[in-house]
Amino acid sequence: MYRFIILSLISINISHGSTRALNIAATGMAAQEANVNNISNNIANVNTIGFKRNRTEFEDLSYSTEINPGSRSSGDSQYSVGIQYGTGSKVAGIKKNFAIGTPNITNNPFDLMIQGDGFFGIILPNETIKYTRDGSFNVDRTGTLVTKKGFRVFPTVTFPQGTTNVKISSTGMIEAYLKDQVEPVNLGAIPVFTFNNPPGLKTVGGNLYEVTTSSGPPLQMVAGTNNSGDILQGALETSNVSIMNEMTNLIKAQRAYEMNSKIMGIADQMLQTVNNLR
Repeated sequence: MYRFIILSLISINISHGSTRALNIAATGMAAQEANVNNISNNIANVNTIGFKRNRTEFEDLSYSTEINPGSRSSGDSQYSVGIQYGTGSKVAGIKKNFAIGTPNITNNPFDLMIQGDGFFGIILPNETIKYTRDGSFNVDRTGTLVTKKGFRVFPTVTFPQGTTNVKISSTGMIEAYLKDQVEPVNLGAIPVFTFNNPPGLKTVGGNLYEVTTSSGPPLQMVAGTNNSGDILQGALETSNVSIMNEMTNLIKAQRAYEMNSKIMGIADQMLQTVNNLR
């Protein structure tokens, strides 16, 4: 009789612990799957102009507390440590790293790179402004400075017919040299937009970012002033993704996923043992 009661209590405790382990391991596998997805996206964009790598950040889930640290144990004694069981982990955020990529010299006069903080403004067809680090610009049939998709660069810049050369200074000043004309024509300046919290920007695809309440409003700056970056003509910013680092992170994520999977297998074996005891 006593043996049956003891075995029943053991089986209940093991069953409860194994079920908890299954749930915890499942959260770990889900978190690492999201991590692998993020690493995969970084590697896929290793050659995307101006791309900024993303870092997966994790946090632990709520805890099941059986004994609070500092609670009374007996008489005047207190527990120096408590008993708290974690319930797993989850992805807390995916943070974009805005470290500057290395310059790729192209010598194309319409290729621009921001050497420091800031973004180019891009005017969409609905007249809203998005922001980008991709400075691979060109001119359309009207001579307007545009992106690969034909979106205008802010502010709208149109080069006169007969332009033979273009000079864009580190502060964004644009000068167009015309045929049979010695002095250049000043076409204004390309500003640089900065944000108090660049990682708070929303990535919308197409190398574009969108303002959010987290990023704060855009601050229009003259390039090279107030901590904004200089503009380098004839160069493009490469992706700041390091293949070596990403492969290392991928191996770590794979190992963590495998270990969580192994935990699920062990927990399942323990449940089978409990069933056999019954």
